[in-house]
Amino acid sequence: MKILKLLQNDCSQTVSEIARQVGLSTSPCWRRIAQLEEQGLIRKRVAVLDHARLGMEVIAFINVRLSQHGRENLKQFEEEIRRFPEVLECYTVTGDTDYLLKIVARDIRHFEAFLRDNLMAMPMIRETHSTIAVTEIKDTTELPLDTQL
Repeated sequence: MKILKLLQNDCSQTVSEIARQVGLSTSPCWRRIAQLEEQGLIRKRVAVLDHARLGMEVIAFINVRLSQHGRENLKQFEEEIRRFPEVLECYTVTGDTDYLLKIVARDIRHFEAFLRDNLMAMPMIRETHSTIAVTEIKDTTELPLDTQL
């Protein structure tokens, strides 16, 4: 857990740096990290970019309701939604809608074009409801490993 916590906070640390912080020598630490990757606990190592500094000012959440819920309809929607780089996250959800999407866009015009030209052009979508984020209070990729079972 200590290794995972250190890596999710800053994966650019060397194995030597991580080993020192968890009280291991370099080789055993490297083997544990390799094992965590093999087990799928570490899916990939990435850089977290600042969307606002890169000119992507709009974060939106879209509730999507499909017109029909057959297996093929769901599969087709999920395959198509993966093609759009604006879609950062997509979840099936409970309640009145079928999916929740997290979208990033340069500005409101880009968001509107994405919504009209891409999302609403998909024939299996019955309706959407959008919420535009105004202020970002917390944005993290770190899992709460200290609160694990």
